[in-house]
Amino acid sequence: MADCIRVPLLLLLMCIVSSLHPIQGQNNLISKLAVNADNQQKPAGGVGPAAGVPVAAERILGAGASLPRRRSTGWKLAEEGVCREDLTRLCPKHSWNNNLAVLECLQDKKEETEIAAECNHLLWNYKLNLTTDPKFESVAVEVCKTTISEIKECAAEELGKGYLVSCLVDHRGNISDYQCNQYITKMTTIVFSDYRLICGFMDQCREDINALRCGSISTGEKDIHSQGEVIACLEKGLVREAEEQPGAHPIKEDCKKSIMRVAELSSDDFHLDRYLYFACREDRERFCENTLAGEGRVYKCLFNHKFEEAMSERCREALTTRQKLIAQDYKVSYSLAKACKSDLRKYHCSADSNMPRAREARLSYLLLCLESAVHRGRVVSGECQGEMMDYRRMLMEDFSLSPEIVLHCRSEIEGHCSGLHRKGRTLHCLMRVGRGDMGAIAPDCQRALQTLIQEADPGADYRIDRALNEACESVIQTACKHIRSGDPMILSCLMEHLYTEKMVEDCEHRLLELQYFIARDWKLDPILYKKCQGDAARLCHTHGWNETSEMMPPGAIFSCLYRHAYRSVEQGRRLVSGESEAETWRLTLSRDCKVEVQRILHQRALDVKLDPELQRRCMTDLGKWCSEKTEAGQELECLQDHLEDLVSDCRDVVGNLTELESEDIQIEALLMQACEPVIQTYCHEVADNQINTGDLMECLVLNKHQKEMNEKCAVGVTHFQLIQIKDFRFSYKFKTACKEDVLKLCPNIKKKVDVVICLSTTVRNDTLQDAKEQRVSIKCRKQLRVEEVEMSEDIRLEPELYDSCKQDINRLCQNVAFGNAQVIECLKENKRQLTQRCHQRIFKLQENEMVDPELDYQLMRVCKHMIRRFCTESEGKNVLQCLKQNKNSELMDPKCKQMITKRQITQNTDYRLNPVLRKACKADIPKFCQPILNKATADSELEGQVISCLKLKYADQRLSPDCEAQIQVILQESALDYRLDPQLQIHCTQEISRLCPEEAAAQEQTGQVEECLKVNLLKIKQEGCKKEVLNMLKESKADIFVDPVLHTACALDIKHQCAAIPPGRGRQMSCLIEALQDKRVRLQPECKKRLQDRIDMWSYAAKVAPADGFSDLAMQVMTSPSKNYILTVIGAGVALLFMGGLLCGRITKRVTQELKDR
Repeated sequence: MADCIRVPLLLLLMCIVSSLHPIQGQNNLISKLAVNADNQQKPAGGVGPAAGVPVAAERILGAGASLPRRRSTGWKLAEEGVCREDLTRLCPKHSWNNNLAVLECLQDKKEETEIAAECNHLLWNYKLNLTTDPKFESVAVEVCKTTISEIKECAAEELGKGYLVSCLVDHRGNISDYQCNQYITKMTTIVFSDYRLICGFMDQCREDINALRCGSISTGEKDIHSQGEVIACLEKGLVREAEEQPGAHPIKEDCKKSIMRVAELSSDDFHLDRYLYFACREDRERFCENTLAGEGRVYKCLFNHKFEEAMSERCREALTTRQKLIAQDYKVSYSLAKACKSDLRKYHCSADSNMPRAREARLSYLLLCLESAVHRGRVVSGECQGEMMDYRRMLMEDFSLSPEIVLHCRSEIEGHCSGLHRKGRTLHCLMRVGRGDMGAIAPDCQRALQTLIQEADPGADYRIDRALNEACESVIQTACKHIRSGDPMILSCLMEHLYTEKMVEDCEHRLLELQYFIARDWKLDPILYKKCQGDAARLCHTHGWNETSEMMPPGAIFSCLYRHAYRSVEQGRRLVSGESEAETWRLTLSRDCKVEVQRILHQRALDVKLDPELQRRCMTDLGKWCSEKTEAGQELECLQDHLEDLVSDCRDVVGNLTELESEDIQIEALLMQACEPVIQTYCHEVADNQINTGDLMECLVLNKHQKEMNEKCAVGVTHFQLIQIKDFRFSYKFKTACKEDVLKLCPNIKKKVDVVICLSTTVRNDTLQDAKEQRVSIKCRKQLRVEEVEMSEDIRLEPELYDSCKQDINRLCQNVAFGNAQVIECLKENKRQLTQRCHQRIFKLQENEMVDPELDYQLMRVCKHMIRRFCTESEGKNVLQCLKQNKNSELMDPKCKQMITKRQITQNTDYRLNPVLRKACKADIPKFCQPILNKATADSELEGQVISCLKLKYADQRLSPDCEAQIQVILQESALDYRLDPQLQIHCTQEISRLCPEEAAAQEQTGQVEECLKVNLLKIKQEGCKKEVLNMLKESKADIFVDPVLHTACALDIKHQCAAIPPGRGRQMSCLIEALQDKRVRLQPECKKRLQDRIDMWSYAAKVAPADGFSDLAMQVMTSPSKNYILTVIGAGVALLFMGGLLCGRITKRVTQELKDR
């Protein structure tokens, strides 16, 4: 075939000379050759037929015979009568003297009907004469002398057979001599005006032309001005076959080679593709008027304007056909083949010249081969990269250029994407279908899309994707303007601004559609590939950029990388037995690669569909549980919420991702965006760490209730806390600190709450038993405290408590927010109205908080500053005790004081909620208050009954010193605030509202309510309340501090009259009473009045509430003002009784003796 093509190409060379008008006056040789062209005899019967075209030859002879003979030299086409009318109408007069100029003018007219049939025959015969005259080879030898000597292959060709010119055509890209280059270029114009003039083409494609009905092989049957449409028809048939369209005719292999060869030879100048030339002539003038012909420049210009509205449909169709041929053989693109020639040879991408349509000749292979070199850091010329960029963009713009897409995605295109194919819209529509937004997609179509994305490689330069570029232009100009245009980081920048105010909806859709496919092949992210290719080869056994392995498919390589990104011993990975530190280092990623893996994880967290493994394993669960979760980030949150309900494969991958998030919460890009104000204000130091090991989330939790915290951030942080309770591994710092302890002490326990309870119980038991060595490590105990405090902040973080009280929350606290332990506080305040199950849980919670006040979130939050002021030296378990001691300080914050009072009220409701009292009165409670304990059930509260019992025994001075000291404190506190006495509050609520409303409303905590009740003792109607007030009076006798009003009134008198008397056991009260009875002592009027009122009250109390037993009677006597008199009378009575007993005893003794004597 090649040898056959050479002959007409050689003979055509002579035709070029006369058309080179700018050179004719400068070069005698060219003038001479032009004369030779003009001296050609007119077409006549003596003209031999073209090689391989016998039928045409006969027709030519007949046509020639009809023409009048002229002299053999100086014959002009312009002088022929059959063409004179057309020549006058269509060609400028100055061209008439040059046969080739006339030929070029007439054959380049668009409309076939413009030229008369006889003139058309004459022109065809003239061209045939030119292509069959052997004497023009000498012209090539003379004009291209320098070029031939430079190209050794052409210099070695035998002259006289036409091989030389064919060789020059093959190497025309290397011809630097201007005249020679013009000859070779002009020569081909004549050949490509009619396929029948191309040696061998007709023989090779005769059957296919007829089968495809592309036209006739004889001038008589279809004598049109140009036969370029026949070649165009064959090219379309070749494309249909490649796309496996229904009914496509299989073209013979030899014809295929001929078609591709013709397309390759016409790649230099668009004039040579006659069908495209006529189809696009007006469009060329419209879009590419200033573009010089040659070197494929006009083709490229037209390609760039292919989707312009003004582009004619016929031209667009012709351009698409040529682009499809380029996709099958890159050499059909002159500029690409020329620019990348050396690079193709350098990186062994060159195709076998004997197999022009072999796999290596496909555009996709060339792109993948050269892209691989670029990604490996090899040098590819800028000119070649520019050409690659153009054709990668071309593939992304028009899906029809990829036969695999047309073949495998036909049903998806017809069903979802019809009418969208311009500017890459159909391809993005297919991507949208592929990611599941519009239904299912066939696996073959999915693979075809993935392959196309790899070939076009838009991840390396977003501008390759025209649809994305146009949609995101405004976002890039605002959010990513600091990044150089075309830099791969532009895509990362766009991903970082996904779901932000700067992102526009259209850009968001195009970006996610592209990222869906980039995420499925790690190589398509050029930055990741550049930083991690060494690590991937070392750890994941990867191959070259454009090579794949069944053992490690592209989608699995990123999974391999991120598994190694978090595998250091410091981050919780256990050393395998016998594994050295050096081996451990060898199995971890480099720092640069780890940063890129982290970046990808951040991006993938934005959408579950960007994580191939997650989407594959969780497709069923996403449909089952999360079909209504359509907002950004909601699908992953939904999967995490339903973690226990997921199938095992999905649960594993969601669990692994959640575990990674616990180490680096920045993976949650949406959460980071929402929490930006808090991070910048409180957590910027830990946020700067590349792998923050859980510090950032811990910081966000600690600052969850700051004013900078917005609702989205708070909800996100709380959600992550709720997810963490499902598995202790989801809390990175806890897992790292306590992993060994959990395996040793709490095996087979998974839920974080249960693990915390298990470890806390172990710590408490070791502490109570004074164990020599704590079983839980120090670092675990520290982190355990952090986890316990975090769990106390939100009732939902304690699932058993939350489940037990859910009904009560809905009934009593439905308008209360969960954060800041507000719901827990609400339940505490409504404790008497709770259901039994919830009440038990709340009581248990309070019991734990009183033992360890640091777990009381509300107390620690409200009193944070007061703790720093008053209790810096106190241990955590003594914080509440310290706050109570400083409660009445002038520096005490009112809100904290109110919170302390709440906790005191709680403690006084049940001795079990006061660990200090419980310990001090350990022996006294069962000794004096056992009947109360016997009546109570294990789950019920005692409502202050035990403490009331101890108060009475305090008044009787029968308690142990430690217990007495604690009861004294309680008495003093409750004397100032009636709410601290549960029994008084239960029985006297109505009487207080009726008799002491002003004092109760004041809430001054100065004992005014108690004083009011004492003063109005006679007006109290309810017996229970009256009894409690009488008990108060009784208790006040034991210690003046229990009566704050009296103590305040008599403070000076106590200082002057009773300074030497220690407080307690009623001693100072007795001192004041004696001073009152001593006429020599003058007490303060207020003290005297208050003291006399108390004596009257005690007298009344003795009447209405007689002593319950001997102990009460003794106490009344000892505290009576007439104590001395009563004791004297009692003493005299006892003495008389003793004497009487002695006498009676002697009489009894005598009687007994007398009886014995009998």
